[in-house]
Amino acid sequence: MNALTYLEMIPLAVHHFILGFVFYYPLVMAWMWMIGGLYFFVHREMPRPKLPVIKDVQGCSILIPCYNEEDHVYDTIRYALATHYPEFEVIAINDGSTDRTGEILDELALHEPRLRVVHLAQNQGKALALRSGAMSSRFEYLICIDGDALIHPHCVTWMMSHLMSGPRVGAVTGNPRILNRSTLLGKIQVGEFSSIISLIKRAQRTYGRIFTVSGVIVGFRRTALHRVGYWHEEMITEDIDISWELQMDHWDIRYEPEALCYVYMPETLSGLWRQRLRWAQGGVEVILRYTKDMLGWKQRRFWLIPIEFTIGVIWSYSMFFVCIMFFVGLIFPIPQAWRVDTLFPTWGGLILGVTCLTQFFVSLWIDRRYERGHFLRNYIWIIWYPLLYWVLSMLTTVVAVPKTLLKKRGQRARWESPDRGVKP
Repeated sequence: MNALTYLEMIPLAVHHFILGFVFYYPLVMAWMWMIGGLYFFVHREMPRPKLPVIKDVQGCSILIPCYNEEDHVYDTIRYALATHYPEFEVIAINDGSTDRTGEILDELALHEPRLRVVHLAQNQGKALALRSGAMSSRFEYLICIDGDALIHPHCVTWMMSHLMSGPRVGAVTGNPRILNRSTLLGKIQVGEFSSIISLIKRAQRTYGRIFTVSGVIVGFRRTALHRVGYWHEEMITEDIDISWELQMDHWDIRYEPEALCYVYMPETLSGLWRQRLRWAQGGVEVILRYTKDMLGWKQRRFWLIPIEFTIGVIWSYSMFFVCIMFFVGLIFPIPQAWRVDTLFPTWGGLILGVTCLTQFFVSLWIDRRYERGHFLRNYIWIIWYPLLYWVLSMLTTVVAVPKTLLKKRGQRARWESPDRGVKP
Protein backbone atom coordinates (compact mmCIF):
# COMPACT_ATOMS: atom_id res chain seq x y z
CA MET A 1 0.00 0.00 0.00
CA ASN A 2 1.62 3.23 -1.13
CA ALA A 3 1.49 6.70 0.45
CA LEU A 4 -1.24 7.87 -1.94
CA THR A 5 -3.51 5.09 -0.77
CA TYR A 6 -2.98 6.13 2.85
CA LEU A 7 -3.80 9.73 1.98
CA GLU A 8 -6.99 8.63 0.26
CA MET A 9 -8.02 6.66 3.36
CA ILE A 10 -7.55 9.55 5.81
CA PRO A 11 -10.58 11.61 4.70
CA LEU A 12 -12.78 8.51 4.71
CA ALA A 13 -11.61 7.59 8.22
CA VAL A 14 -12.25 11.12 9.47
CA HIS A 15 -15.66 11.09 7.82
CA HIS A 16 -16.62 7.81 9.51
CA PHE A 17 -15.30 9.06 12.85
CA ILE A 18 -17.41 12.24 12.71
CA LEU A 19 -20.55 10.35 11.71
CA GLY A 20 -19.93 7.76 14.41
CA PHE A 21 -19.38 10.46 17.03
CA VAL A 22 -22.54 12.32 16.01
CA PHE A 23 -24.50 9.08 16.43
CA TYR A 24 -22.90 7.47 19.49
CA TYR A 25 -22.48 10.51 21.74
CA PRO A 26 -26.23 11.14 22.35
CA LEU A 27 -26.78 7.39 22.53
CA VAL A 28 -24.20 6.87 25.28
CA MET A 29 -25.25 9.98 27.22
CA ALA A 30 -28.92 8.96 27.14
CA TRP A 31 -28.11 5.64 28.82
CA MET A 32 -25.81 7.33 31.34
CA TRP A 33 -28.61 9.72 32.29
CA MET A 34 -31.17 6.92 32.54
CA ILE A 35 -28.95 4.72 34.72
CA GLY A 36 -27.93 7.60 36.98
CA GLY A 37 -31.47 8.95 37.18
CA LEU A 38 -32.98 5.59 38.08
CA TYR A 39 -30.33 5.04 40.75
CA PHE A 40 -31.12 8.45 42.26
CA PHE A 41 -34.84 7.69 42.20
CA VAL A 42 -34.52 4.30 43.88
CA HIS A 43 -31.99 5.32 46.53
CA ARG A 44 -32.91 8.95 47.24
CA GLU A 45 -36.56 9.54 46.26
CA MET A 46 -38.43 6.36 47.11
CA PRO A 47 -37.35 5.82 50.75
CA ARG A 48 -38.44 9.17 52.19
CA PRO A 49 -41.26 10.69 54.24
CA LYS A 50 -43.99 12.87 52.76
CA LEU A 51 -42.39 15.87 54.44
CA PRO A 52 -39.01 16.09 56.23
CA VAL A 53 -38.99 16.75 59.96
CA ILE A 54 -36.55 19.51 60.95
CA LYS A 55 -35.73 19.30 64.67
CA ASP A 56 -33.46 22.31 65.13
CA VAL A 57 -35.30 24.95 63.07
CA GLN A 58 -33.20 27.84 61.79
CA GLY A 59 -34.49 30.84 59.88
CA CYS A 60 -34.00 31.61 56.21
CA SER A 61 -34.46 34.51 53.82
CA ILE A 62 -36.35 34.15 50.54
CA LEU A 63 -34.58 36.46 48.09
CA ILE A 64 -36.55 37.68 45.05
CA PRO A 65 -34.63 39.87 42.57
CA CYS A 66 -37.09 41.80 40.39
CA TYR A 67 -36.72 43.79 37.21
CA ASN A 68 -39.86 44.99 35.42
CA GLU A 69 -42.05 42.29 36.94
CA GLU A 70 -45.28 44.26 37.43
CA ASP A 71 -47.34 41.51 35.75
CA HIS A 72 -46.14 38.73 38.07
CA VAL A 73 -44.50 40.13 41.20
CA TYR A 74 -47.73 40.36 43.22
CA ASP A 75 -48.42 36.63 42.87
CA THR A 76 -44.75 35.80 43.41
CA ILE A 77 -44.66 37.66 46.74
CA ARG A 78 -48.00 36.24 47.93
CA TYR A 79 -46.88 32.68 47.21
CA ALA A 80 -43.56 33.28 48.98
CA LEU A 81 -45.34 34.65 52.04
CA ALA A 82 -47.57 31.56 52.10
CA THR A 83 -44.54 29.33 52.72
CA HIS A 84 -45.12 26.66 55.37
CA TYR A 85 -41.92 27.07 57.36
CA PRO A 86 -41.66 28.25 60.98
CA GLU A 87 -39.20 31.14 60.57
CA PHE A 88 -38.50 33.07 57.40
CA GLU A 89 -38.45 36.52 55.83
CA VAL A 90 -38.97 37.65 52.25
CA ILE A 91 -36.56 40.17 50.72
CA ALA A 92 -37.56 41.62 47.35
CA ILE A 93 -34.82 43.47 45.47
CA ASN A 94 -36.16 46.01 42.97
CA ASP A 95 -33.27 46.32 40.53
CA GLY A 96 -34.04 49.72 39.04
CA SER A 97 -37.31 48.66 37.41
CA THR A 98 -38.85 51.16 35.02
CA ASP A 99 -42.43 49.90 35.45
CA ARG A 100 -44.63 49.67 38.57
CA THR A 101 -42.67 46.86 40.21
CA GLY A 102 -41.29 49.12 42.95
CA GLU A 103 -44.72 50.60 43.74
CA ILE A 104 -46.31 47.16 44.02
CA LEU A 105 -43.56 45.93 46.34
CA ASP A 106 -43.84 48.99 48.62
CA GLU A 107 -47.61 48.56 48.79
CA LEU A 108 -47.26 44.91 49.77
CA ALA A 109 -44.61 45.73 52.39
CA LEU A 110 -47.02 48.12 54.15
CA HIS A 111 -49.33 45.21 54.99
CA GLU A 112 -46.81 42.39 55.50
CA PRO A 113 -44.09 42.70 58.20
CA ARG A 114 -42.21 39.65 56.89
CA LEU A 115 -41.54 41.44 53.58
CA ARG A 116 -38.65 43.83 53.16
CA VAL A 117 -37.94 45.72 49.95
CA VAL A 118 -34.50 46.79 48.77
CA HIS A 119 -34.51 49.41 46.01
CA LEU A 120 -31.52 49.84 43.71
CA ALA A 121 -31.44 53.24 42.01
CA GLN A 122 -30.26 51.83 38.67
CA ASN A 123 -30.41 48.48 36.96
CA GLN A 124 -27.30 46.55 38.08
CA GLY A 125 -28.03 43.03 36.91
CA LYS A 126 -29.25 39.90 38.67
CA ALA A 127 -25.88 39.03 40.23
CA LEU A 128 -25.57 42.32 42.08
CA ALA A 129 -29.27 42.27 43.01
CA LEU A 130 -28.83 38.85 44.62
CA ARG A 131 -25.73 40.03 46.44
CA SER A 132 -27.62 43.06 47.77
CA GLY A 133 -30.32 40.73 49.06
CA ALA A 134 -27.77 38.42 50.67
CA MET A 135 -26.14 41.37 52.43
CA SER A 136 -29.55 42.45 53.74
CA SER A 137 -30.47 39.02 55.10
CA ARG A 138 -30.66 38.29 58.84
CA PHE A 139 -30.09 34.58 58.34
CA GLU A 140 -27.39 32.14 57.26
CA TYR A 141 -29.63 30.36 54.73
CA LEU A 142 -30.90 31.96 51.53
CA ILE A 143 -33.65 30.67 49.22
CA CYS A 144 -33.46 32.47 45.85
CA ILE A 145 -36.34 32.53 43.35
CA ASP A 146 -37.08 34.57 40.23
CA GLY A 147 -39.43 37.54 40.22
CA ASP A 148 -42.08 35.62 38.27
CA ALA A 149 -41.83 32.27 40.07
CA LEU A 150 -44.51 30.73 42.29
CA ILE A 151 -42.93 28.73 45.10
CA HIS A 152 -44.65 25.66 46.54
CA PRO A 153 -45.64 26.01 50.24
CA HIS A 154 -43.35 23.11 51.27
CA CYS A 155 -40.43 24.00 48.99
CA VAL A 156 -38.44 25.82 51.69
CA THR A 157 -38.84 22.93 54.14
CA TRP A 158 -37.39 20.46 51.65
CA MET A 159 -34.48 22.74 50.80
CA MET A 160 -33.69 23.58 54.41
CA SER A 161 -33.60 19.88 55.28
CA HIS A 162 -30.59 19.60 52.95
CA LEU A 163 -28.87 22.86 53.86
CA MET A 164 -28.99 21.99 57.57
CA SER A 165 -27.97 18.34 57.11
CA GLY A 166 -24.21 18.96 57.07
CA PRO A 167 -21.61 21.73 57.25
CA ARG A 168 -20.33 21.11 53.69
CA VAL A 169 -23.69 21.51 51.94
CA GLY A 170 -23.27 24.80 50.10
CA ALA A 171 -26.37 24.79 47.91
CA VAL A 172 -29.45 22.81 46.96
CA THR A 173 -31.26 23.22 43.65
CA GLY A 174 -34.99 22.76 43.34
CA ASN A 175 -37.36 21.42 40.70
CA PRO A 176 -38.87 24.06 38.34
CA ARG A 177 -42.21 23.15 36.76
CA ILE A 178 -43.70 24.88 33.73
CA LEU A 179 -46.85 26.99 34.19
CA ASN A 180 -47.66 28.10 30.64
CA ARG A 181 -48.70 25.27 28.32
CA SER A 182 -50.83 26.97 25.68
CA THR A 183 -48.59 26.31 22.66
CA LEU A 184 -46.60 23.43 21.21
CA LEU A 185 -43.36 24.98 22.50
CA GLY A 186 -44.78 25.27 25.99
CA LYS A 187 -46.06 21.69 26.01
CA ILE A 188 -42.76 20.32 24.75
CA GLN A 189 -40.90 22.18 27.51
CA VAL A 190 -43.09 20.52 30.14
CA GLY A 191 -41.70 17.19 28.99
CA GLU A 192 -38.21 18.61 28.54
CA PHE A 193 -37.92 19.72 32.16
CA SER A 194 -38.92 16.22 33.25
CA SER A 195 -37.22 13.98 30.70
CA ILE A 196 -34.07 16.02 30.10
CA ILE A 197 -33.29 18.61 32.78
CA SER A 198 -34.61 16.75 35.85
CA LEU A 199 -33.16 13.43 34.70
CA ILE A 200 -29.74 14.98 34.04
CA LYS A 201 -29.69 16.61 37.49
CA ARG A 202 -30.56 13.28 39.10
CA ALA A 203 -27.81 11.53 37.13
CA GLN A 204 -25.21 14.22 37.82
CA ARG A 205 -26.01 14.10 41.52
CA THR A 206 -25.53 10.32 41.38
CA TYR A 207 -22.16 10.70 39.67
CA GLY A 208 -20.99 13.33 42.15
CA ARG A 209 -21.26 16.85 40.70
CA ILE A 210 -24.00 19.05 39.18
CA PHE A 211 -23.41 21.25 36.13
CA THR A 212 -25.64 24.03 37.41
CA VAL A 213 -28.25 24.86 39.98
CA SER A 214 -31.58 26.14 38.68
CA GLY A 215 -31.44 29.92 38.96
CA VAL A 216 -35.20 30.05 39.32
CA ILE A 217 -35.20 28.07 42.60
CA VAL A 218 -32.03 27.45 44.61
CA GLY A 219 -30.98 27.58 48.25
CA PHE A 220 -27.54 28.66 49.53
CA ARG A 221 -25.50 28.69 52.70
CA ARG A 222 -24.28 32.28 52.99
CA THR A 223 -20.93 31.16 54.41
CA ALA A 224 -20.27 29.23 51.21
CA LEU A 225 -21.20 32.22 49.05
CA HIS A 226 -18.92 34.47 51.09
CA ARG A 227 -15.96 32.12 50.64
CA VAL A 228 -16.22 32.20 46.85
CA GLY A 229 -16.99 35.91 46.58
CA TYR A 230 -20.72 35.66 45.81
CA TRP A 231 -22.00 36.03 42.23
CA HIS A 232 -19.77 37.52 39.53
CA GLU A 233 -21.42 40.49 37.84
CA GLU A 234 -19.92 39.90 34.38
CA MET A 235 -21.14 36.30 33.96
CA ILE A 236 -24.21 36.02 31.75
CA THR A 237 -25.54 33.00 33.69
CA GLU A 238 -24.90 33.60 37.38
CA ASP A 239 -26.37 30.20 38.30
CA ILE A 240 -23.83 28.19 36.27
CA ASP A 241 -20.96 30.36 37.51
CA ILE A 242 -21.82 30.05 41.21
CA SER A 243 -22.33 26.28 40.83
CA TRP A 244 -18.80 25.84 39.50
CA GLU A 245 -17.32 28.21 42.07
CA LEU A 246 -18.89 26.37 45.00
CA GLN A 247 -18.00 22.88 43.80
CA MET A 248 -14.43 23.85 42.97
CA ASP A 249 -14.21 25.14 46.55
CA HIS A 250 -15.36 21.62 47.58
CA TRP A 251 -18.88 22.54 48.67
CA ASP A 252 -21.58 19.95 48.11
CA ILE A 253 -24.56 20.79 45.87
CA ARG A 254 -27.73 18.75 46.26
CA TYR A 255 -30.77 18.26 44.01
CA GLU A 256 -34.20 18.08 45.63
CA PRO A 257 -37.05 17.14 43.24
CA GLU A 258 -39.67 17.78 45.94
CA ALA A 259 -38.65 21.47 46.11
CA LEU A 260 -41.19 22.61 43.53
CA CYS A 261 -41.37 26.06 41.98
CA TYR A 262 -43.67 27.02 39.12
CA VAL A 263 -42.28 29.24 36.35
CA TYR A 264 -43.13 30.79 32.99
CA MET A 265 -41.07 29.78 29.98
CA PRO A 266 -40.71 31.14 26.42
CA GLU A 267 -43.41 30.15 23.96
CA THR A 268 -42.04 31.92 20.90
CA LEU A 269 -39.09 30.82 18.77
CA SER A 270 -37.32 34.15 19.25
CA GLY A 271 -37.73 34.02 23.03
CA LEU A 272 -36.61 30.40 23.14
CA TRP A 273 -33.58 31.22 20.98
CA ARG A 274 -32.48 34.05 23.30
CA GLN A 275 -32.90 31.90 26.38
CA ARG A 276 -31.00 28.87 25.04
CA LEU A 277 -28.27 31.05 23.53
CA ARG A 278 -27.76 32.63 26.96
CA TRP A 279 -27.56 29.17 28.56
CA ALA A 280 -25.02 27.98 25.98
CA GLN A 281 -22.97 31.15 26.31
CA GLY A 282 -22.96 30.76 30.09
CA GLY A 283 -21.49 27.28 29.76
CA VAL A 284 -18.76 28.47 27.42
CA GLU A 285 -17.95 31.36 29.77
CA VAL A 286 -17.33 29.10 32.76
CA ILE A 287 -15.19 26.74 30.67
CA LEU A 288 -12.98 29.65 29.61
CA ARG A 289 -12.90 31.19 33.08
CA TYR A 290 -12.09 28.08 35.12
CA THR A 291 -10.10 25.84 32.76
CA LYS A 292 -6.78 26.64 34.41
CA ASP A 293 -8.14 26.12 37.94
CA MET A 294 -9.80 22.83 36.99
CA LEU A 295 -6.57 21.15 35.89
CA GLY A 296 -5.33 20.55 39.43
CA TRP A 297 -5.57 17.08 40.96
CA LYS A 298 -7.71 18.44 43.80
CA GLN A 299 -10.47 19.12 41.27
CA ARG A 300 -10.51 15.57 39.88
CA ARG A 301 -14.02 14.84 41.18
CA PHE A 302 -15.28 17.81 39.16
CA TRP A 303 -13.56 16.85 35.89
CA LEU A 304 -16.55 14.89 34.56
CA ILE A 305 -18.72 18.05 34.32
CA PRO A 306 -16.40 20.18 32.12
CA ILE A 307 -15.42 17.13 30.06
CA GLU A 308 -19.08 16.34 29.39
CA PHE A 309 -19.83 19.94 28.41
CA THR A 310 -16.75 20.20 26.17
CA ILE A 311 -17.65 16.98 24.37
CA GLY A 312 -21.16 18.37 23.94
CA VAL A 313 -19.71 21.48 22.26
CA ILE A 314 -17.63 19.28 19.95
CA TRP A 315 -20.74 17.25 19.15
CA SER A 316 -22.66 20.42 18.21
CA TYR A 317 -19.94 21.51 15.80
CA SER A 318 -19.68 17.98 14.39
CA MET A 319 -23.42 17.81 13.83
CA PHE A 320 -23.34 21.28 12.26
CA PHE A 321 -20.56 20.12 9.93
CA VAL A 322 -22.56 17.04 8.92
CA CYS A 323 -25.58 19.22 8.10
CA ILE A 324 -23.41 21.58 6.05
CA MET A 325 -21.94 18.67 4.11
CA PHE A 326 -25.42 17.34 3.37
CA PHE A 327 -26.70 20.62 1.93
CA VAL A 328 -23.45 21.35 0.06
CA GLY A 329 -23.64 17.88 -1.49
CA LEU A 330 -27.09 18.69 -2.85
CA ILE A 331 -25.71 21.64 -4.79
CA PHE A 332 -22.05 20.95 -5.57
CA PRO A 333 -20.09 17.81 -6.43
CA ILE A 334 -17.94 16.83 -3.43
CA PRO A 335 -15.68 13.81 -2.83
CA GLN A 336 -17.64 10.68 -1.99
CA ALA A 337 -15.68 10.38 1.26
CA TRP A 338 -17.27 13.57 2.54
CA ARG A 339 -20.75 13.11 1.10
CA VAL A 340 -23.66 12.83 3.54
CA ASP A 341 -26.46 10.99 1.79
CA THR A 342 -29.33 11.80 4.16
CA LEU A 343 -30.21 13.52 7.42
CA PHE A 344 -33.27 11.34 7.87
CA PRO A 345 -33.22 8.27 10.13
CA THR A 346 -31.66 5.07 8.84
CA TRP A 347 -31.19 2.00 11.01
CA GLY A 348 -28.84 3.99 13.25
CA GLY A 349 -31.35 6.79 13.51
CA LEU A 350 -34.03 4.32 14.49
CA ILE A 351 -31.84 2.99 17.30
CA LEU A 352 -31.25 6.53 18.53
CA GLY A 353 -34.96 7.30 18.23
CA VAL A 354 -35.95 4.25 20.26
CA THR A 355 -33.37 5.19 22.90
CA CYS A 356 -34.80 8.71 23.09
CA LEU A 357 -38.32 7.39 23.51
CA THR A 358 -37.07 5.02 26.22
CA GLN A 359 -35.36 7.90 28.00
CA PHE A 360 -38.50 10.03 27.77
CA PHE A 361 -40.63 7.18 29.14
CA VAL A 362 -38.30 6.46 32.08
CA SER A 363 -37.87 10.11 33.06
CA LEU A 364 -41.56 11.02 32.73
CA TRP A 365 -42.46 7.95 34.77
CA ILE A 366 -40.05 9.05 37.52
CA ASP A 367 -41.42 12.60 37.42
CA ARG A 368 -45.10 11.67 37.07
CA ARG A 369 -46.10 12.60 40.63
CA TYR A 370 -44.95 16.19 40.08
CA GLU A 371 -47.20 16.54 37.03
CA ARG A 372 -50.47 15.44 38.66
CA GLY A 373 -50.56 12.21 36.68
CA HIS A 374 -50.31 13.79 33.20
CA PHE A 375 -47.84 11.12 32.19
CA LEU A 376 -49.16 10.02 28.79
CA ARG A 377 -50.15 13.57 27.80
CA ASN A 378 -46.58 14.81 28.33
CA TYR A 379 -45.17 11.75 26.57
CA ILE A 380 -47.16 12.53 23.42
CA TRP A 381 -45.73 16.05 23.19
CA ILE A 382 -42.13 15.20 24.13
CA ILE A 383 -41.68 13.01 21.01
CA TRP A 384 -41.24 16.27 19.09
CA TYR A 385 -38.29 17.24 21.29
CA PRO A 386 -35.42 15.84 19.16
CA LEU A 387 -36.69 17.54 16.00
CA LEU A 388 -36.79 21.01 17.53
CA TYR A 389 -34.51 21.15 20.56
CA TRP A 390 -31.55 19.14 19.26
CA VAL A 391 -31.35 21.50 16.30
CA LEU A 392 -31.77 24.49 18.63
CA SER A 393 -29.09 23.22 21.01
CA MET A 394 -26.69 22.63 18.13
CA LEU A 395 -27.18 26.09 16.63
CA THR A 396 -27.04 28.01 19.93
CA THR A 397 -23.81 26.25 20.88
CA VAL A 398 -22.24 26.98 17.49
CA VAL A 399 -23.16 30.66 17.87
CA ALA A 400 -22.30 30.88 21.60
CA VAL A 401 -18.61 29.96 21.25
CA PRO A 402 -17.54 32.85 18.96
CA LYS A 403 -19.94 35.22 20.74
CA THR A 404 -18.26 34.45 24.06
CA LEU A 405 -14.76 34.73 22.63
CA LEU A 406 -15.58 38.14 21.16
CA LYS A 407 -17.35 39.40 24.28
CA LYS A 408 -15.85 42.48 25.89
CA ARG A 409 -14.11 41.47 29.11
CA GLY A 410 -15.38 42.91 32.38
CA GLN A 411 -18.73 43.99 30.96
CA ARG A 412 -21.54 43.62 33.50
CA ALA A 413 -24.33 41.23 32.54
CA ARG A 414 -27.64 43.12 32.49
CA TRP A 415 -31.22 41.95 32.66
CA GLU A 416 -33.19 41.35 29.49
CA SER A 417 -36.97 41.31 29.17
CA PRO A 418 -37.71 37.57 28.85
CA ASP A 419 -40.41 35.84 26.87
CA ARG A 420 -42.84 34.56 29.47
CA GLY A 421 -45.27 32.82 27.19
CA VAL A 422 -48.21 33.76 25.02
CA LYS A 423 -50.68 35.87 26.98
CA PRO A 424 -54.36 34.95 26.69
